[in-house]
Amino acid sequence: MRRGLAAFCALLLCRPTIAAAQVDCFPPDDSNEAQLFAAFSVPLAFSMIEALDETEAGTVRVGVEGTYLPNIDEEIGTPTICRPGKGPENTDLLPAFPRPRVRLALPAGFSAEASWVPPIRLSGVKANLAGLSLQRSMPIGHSGTRLALRLHGTFGVIRAPITCNDEALEDESSECFQGTRSDDAYHPNIVGAEAALGWSLAGGRVRPFVGGGLNLLYPRFRVNFTNRFDQLDDSRVEVDLNRGALFGGATWAATPSVDVSGEIYASPGDAVTGRLMVSYGLGE
Repeated sequence: MRRGLAAFCALLLCRPTIAAAQVDCFPPDDSNEAQLFAAFSVPLAFSMIEALDETEAGTVRVGVEGTYLPNIDEEIGTPTICRPGKGPENTDLLPAFPRPRVRLALPAGFSAEASWVPPIRLSGVKANLAGLSLQRSMPIGHSGTRLALRLHGTFGVIRAPITCNDEALEDESSECFQGTRSDDAYHPNIVGAEAALGWSLAGGRVRPFVGGGLNLLYPRFRVNFTNRFDQLDDSRVEVDLNRGALFGGATWAATPSVDVSGEIYASPGDAVTGRLMVSYGLGE
């Protein structure tokens, strides 16, 4: 009788904690959750990376970009609003982020670019992301300087054990203890506009560029794990943010068809990343 009563009381004590963990959350802009999403958006933004150029309409360039994924500070990675007391999230999953890109030159200095990261799981992470952009590049005067105006977006989903990884499942102080490894869904939803200036050096073989822009972030996060009481937690975290961006880099024409580009991309106060890309011009 005593054992049954104790078990009943323990269940009553645990139920408010479980219910609270499953409530959808909309944290303010100054919360750790918002800062975490803003830091995540920096390497995922579909930035320019290649220097401005004047390319004949119909020309196609294909490339592969590698972006450094900066480590998230443990303080920022610890929830303050949505799951207070939980401890740091599992945020540092991969050291780099690969992304194939295809760019098509259009008339009047316009170009369209697209990217798709297929849903292949790597180190517990499965990304299914698309990047899109529309750009116009135009000359300024007769000095070889060019101005580019660009719209871009990143959409899709990243699935990973962010809330409950294997280590948390064995931590008796964690809400993940003896549950299942989470397969959380993170939708970055980034839309941005940017402007850049570029010029030529070494007879056009080196083309530096600098620029800045504004990103509108609509991150959506859904938890997906089953706790030790066999209850599914599928709570959501949503926040809308605006972030400025600064970037600079250069493209080196290694051969008439092959370019190597590098870029430093930052959102002041959130994160800084580096990108490297090798591209090939089809038919050039």
